[in-house]
Amino acid sequence: MNKILFSSISKKFVMALAGLFLLLFLPVHLVINLMLLKSDPEPFNKAAEFMATFPLVKVMEIVLMGTILIHITWGIMLQIQNWLSRPVRYAAGNKSETSFFSRFMIWTGATILIFLVLHFFNFYFMKLGLVEGDPENFYAVAHDLFSIPAYNYIYLACFALLGFHLYHAFGSAFQTLGLNHRIWTPLVKVLALFYAIIIPVVFAFISVTLWLFR
Repeated sequence: MNKILFSSISKKFVMALAGLFLLLFLPVHLVINLMLLKSDPEPFNKAAEFMATFPLVKVMEIVLMGTILIHITWGIMLQIQNWLSRPVRYAAGNKSETSFFSRFMIWTGATILIFLVLHFFNFYFMKLGLVEGDPENFYAVAHDLFSIPAYNYIYLACFALLGFHLYHAFGSAFQTLGLNHRIWTPLVKVLALFYAIIIPVVFAFISVTLWLFR
């Protein structure tokens, strides 16, 4: 049973399910962030309050945190297994056939993790009272952060790397779950490309708009 639970295949399967859950969360977060573009802070603050107090959302928050931890932990474990299974670098002319995106997933994922820690520090920990700030007015908190050039540079760089991570993760999750098909797989790849472009671009649009025009 332990071999089944902790095999590479089972880790990839769990990672795929966790990844798909996170892919569903991002558009929800994006819709809420779009409210930052309004001149009236009330819609965003009400949405933030709802996300912080509604019981079902609080349950989903716990699920989300667990999913992020599982995705990160399993991803690191799988990468270490891959490194240990290939202790000697490939000689020139005998390179791995893994894709460009696959080879750099651990590094794009690590960058996203750093951004998540920064994001939690600025918002989630404030909500918990662990960091000084006004959790009743996250609209002002967000606008203040986006007025800092360095924060925007980090934000934009992380979302650019997120796009690369999402493109590979989207298709890889479906492949891991055994959903390959001669008709559906090309459509999944197109959807993955669309998703990996649109989500980061809209997040970046919010950042640039608040930074330069508000």
